[in-house]
Amino acid sequence: MNYKKVNNISGWIVCLIACMVYVLTMEATGSFWDCGEFVSSAYKLQIPHPPGAPLFVMMGRFFIILFGDNPLSAARAVNFMSAILSGFTILFLFWSITHFARKIIQKNALALDKQQIFTIMAAGAVGALAYTFCDSFWYSAVEGEVYGSSSFFTALVFWAILKWEDEAEKPEADRWIIFIFYMMGLSIGVHLLNLLTIPAIVMVYYYKRYTPTAWGSVFAFFIGCVITGLIQKFVIQYTIKGAAWFDILFVNSFSLPFFTGFAFFFILLAAILVFGLRYAIRKRYYLLKIGIWSISFMLIGYSTYFTTMIRSNADPAVDMFNVDNPVTLVGYLSRDQYGDWPIVYGPDYTDRPARVEGSDQYIRGKDKYILSGKSIGQDWNNTPSSHFFPRMWDNSNDRGQQDVYKQYGNVAEGDQPTMGNNIRYFIAYQTYWMYLRYFFWNFSGKQNDLQGFGNIRDGNAITGIPFIDNLLYGDQSKMPDSIHKNNKSYNRMYALPFILGMIGLFYQYNKNRRDFIINMLLFFFTGMAIVIYLNQAGQQPRERDYAYVGSFYAFAIWIGLGVIWVKEMFDKVMKGPVANYVSAGLCLLAVPVLMGNQEWDDHDRSKKTLARDLAKDYLESCPPNAMLFSFGDNDTYPLWYAQEVEGIRPDVRVVVNSLLGTDWYMNELRYKINKSAPFDVIFTTDQIQGNKRDITYITPLPGFDQKKYYDLYDILKNVVGSDDPKYTQVQDEDVLNLMPVKKLTVPVDLEAVKAAGLIHEGDSVLSELKIDIPNRSYLLKNDLAIYAIIAANHWKRPICFTSTQELNDLGLNKYVRLRGLSYQLVPFDKGSVDLEAAYQTIMNHFAYGSADKPGVYYDEENRRHLNSIRMAHSQVAFGLADAGKKDSAKNILEHFDKNVLESNFSYGMTSNRQNQQDAISTDFLQSCYIAGDFTLAKKVEASLKKDLQQQMRYYKSLGDESSDDQLATNAYMLLQGKGGQLSDRQQQFTQDIFTTYRMLLQIDQMNKQFLGKPAVDSLKLK
Repeated sequence: MNYKKVNNISGWIVCLIACMVYVLTMEATGSFWDCGEFVSSAYKLQIPHPPGAPLFVMMGRFFIILFGDNPLSAARAVNFMSAILSGFTILFLFWSITHFARKIIQKNALALDKQQIFTIMAAGAVGALAYTFCDSFWYSAVEGEVYGSSSFFTALVFWAILKWEDEAEKPEADRWIIFIFYMMGLSIGVHLLNLLTIPAIVMVYYYKRYTPTAWGSVFAFFIGCVITGLIQKFVIQYTIKGAAWFDILFVNSFSLPFFTGFAFFFILLAAILVFGLRYAIRKRYYLLKIGIWSISFMLIGYSTYFTTMIRSNADPAVDMFNVDNPVTLVGYLSRDQYGDWPIVYGPDYTDRPARVEGSDQYIRGKDKYILSGKSIGQDWNNTPSSHFFPRMWDNSNDRGQQDVYKQYGNVAEGDQPTMGNNIRYFIAYQTYWMYLRYFFWNFSGKQNDLQGFGNIRDGNAITGIPFIDNLLYGDQSKMPDSIHKNNKSYNRMYALPFILGMIGLFYQYNKNRRDFIINMLLFFFTGMAIVIYLNQAGQQPRERDYAYVGSFYAFAIWIGLGVIWVKEMFDKVMKGPVANYVSAGLCLLAVPVLMGNQEWDDHDRSKKTLARDLAKDYLESCPPNAMLFSFGDNDTYPLWYAQEVEGIRPDVRVVVNSLLGTDWYMNELRYKINKSAPFDVIFTTDQIQGNKRDITYITPLPGFDQKKYYDLYDILKNVVGSDDPKYTQVQDEDVLNLMPVKKLTVPVDLEAVKAAGLIHEGDSVLSELKIDIPNRSYLLKNDLAIYAIIAANHWKRPICFTSTQELNDLGLNKYVRLRGLSYQLVPFDKGSVDLEAAYQTIMNHFAYGSADKPGVYYDEENRRHLNSIRMAHSQVAFGLADAGKKDSAKNILEHFDKNVLESNFSYGMTSNRQNQQDAISTDFLQSCYIAGDFTLAKKVEASLKKDLQQQMRYYKSLGDESSDDQLATNAYMLLQGKGGQLSDRQQQFTQDIFTTYRMLLQIDQMNKQFLGKPAVDSLKLK
């Protein structure tokens, strides 16, 4: 039997299975998070967020054309690309496993017999299919994100070095080395995960080409780390920095056109490489020759970033960082807008590091580069608490970072963290919670799909073995059905993949120590090395398991090798080939088949369209020619997709709040995009250039009465926009602009308001909006931009918002009305819903993400947005009923119930973030009663009450036996700081206990009020 032929055919069969799995389960359209941005970028060759992904964008464009260049199939085309490339990742994984397995089984280069070949193929199939059904990899494989493509390049280069190892004795073998570096260069245009394979690749080269010794291995490992660092710093960063420096020199000093110095630099670099290559050939320096060829091809692959500048010069709608010249390309690749953090040496969170100036910063002017200031960094090394290996470094607490430090680092209130606290935090939070928990999700089991914030109920790793899980997290049978047996992410693998992988790990260690080191390096650098580098603070806005799929890939290799050990065990009790077949079948059923069975339902996105439909609902809720402010990734990116790809409401200008703090984005508002005209932002380009007005302090100034209201436009233009010394303050040589008052007005143009159709019967139009800035001592540049747009608009264009939460900090929340899913700025302070507009929008234009189709799974992030839609229906129905339009209110409520099947998205469901889903459903229930829709109310109440009662049952199971009243009283007292007897586990849910019980009381009161049922004698909590 020909091993090579069997290996190739078997690999392609496994690849085909993986491709079919991913194509069958890929999302029907754009997904949440970055997917909408990437699909939009691919469709029009636009510029995604730093550090970009130009190769991914071009590959996505190719697949979109392959699918007919149709906007309705564009997202599906990019999703298909991810699915196919992920399937090919499985192909290279299969061949990598069989490579290692053959080296264990084949002795003295003797020909393999049929049974040995079967064992090797079984190992490859089990390991590769196990990774096919890995939770984290499967998630990325079915959406238009970079992680599937990144995994493909990672798998390709790792397989390529193993292929080189097979052919190392051939004269032409080193072509594989050059191929590897070319693929790495290309992969930089997708994601940097690929570079973390370099230490393992260097070890393969060392073990094959040299006589290994202990110190030689250590030195080879060191060389691998150095090469990784050199590529990251010098090839990726310093080549572009050098090109930018030359461009500044040629443009500013020699008055040559832009890009002249950039081109000269790369011509010079090419000449140096050619000279070096000739020198190496002449002197017969073989390693130097291979090194120069490798660097050359890596740079050729890396050249995909030239397309970023080309496309940015076309000023596309999505043009992140405005990378239209080599200077901004430096900041784009360096991810400047995200800041930095300490890794090796730095402070604890109790110290705020000083700000330090860095290098000169330039921006592109009309015909010169203009000095815009200095880069600003943080001096991590010179604080009182600075020390080696700082893990608890983040001084802010906007996401509860300091609370998490104290919780996981075991730091008492008021104490200074010690090195011991740092190590404890590193082990408990960064290593276990933010890495090993994800690892066990993939190879042991997953509790549910709630984002984990450290409690025993949400998003933990489980085994599926009751006595183990109950010991770790309490009696799991008492969990509410909605997050336990009815939650599709309740996946039980009984730790079988983990066990088989650990068997394979020790088996490879005993059989082939060198190969074990190679795979362990891959496992470490794509897992724990990332943990150390990211130095994550809590709480993260989302689960981060996708960052570690490379290490799960390495572990899958050990899963495959574990099959060989199982076969050897069966050989001891069975004769002939039976042991081979039984071991292969048993491992196949116990690992990949079990994983696929458990995880198919929560990874099947083939019917879901929620991200696109959510964006459509936002856009259709806006009047014509509106400006729509968005406040988060998962409203912004779907909006970009809906507009840029499917062409939904191109008249609306989406304004991204988080980007308004940058000069390049504020300047982009000055030109037309799609069918949206440019608009005035008051401040000139020079006034917002670089770091200018990044922060404006609210400081009383002479001549400004703090009890009087001042015109917002005048204050922004003539005070905040002025550099007059009387309106500024100098601090550490920085000139700071000042806002002299907290009371501001926006005059109402009555004629413009009438023309816009904003006034309805009964409305009392204000003469001006009176804005009281809440308790704030400063405004950021994005806050100034929102104020500036509102002030300069003069009511000519509708201004809308996707959320009102952020408006509270600006004093604008009382001047908005709900029009469906978006809120519009209005010249009234009464009436929170535009009833007519909202009713027509919901009934005629809303879409619901295919929630009317049976069997569609919505994970927690999807449910959060469905809850927003449910809440909008509730608010509109409440307003209609209050206005005496109960039939219309019923229509709204029943429209939601008809389009969102309860089997897909139930009314009652346990959730975090203060029991959000049940709280919104309680409001929905109240709207049903007020509208007189008692039939729907009965349905909602049954689902809601069941979940709330199950929650109380669960919370009681975590402590001593008590009644609902007693438990809720103790929780209430604890929240009030008045004691309260709860167990340690119950204290994790103090807020949830209180809100759950309060909602049960609310339901009871509704029954009494609307149905005449007697109220249950329960404790009344305020």
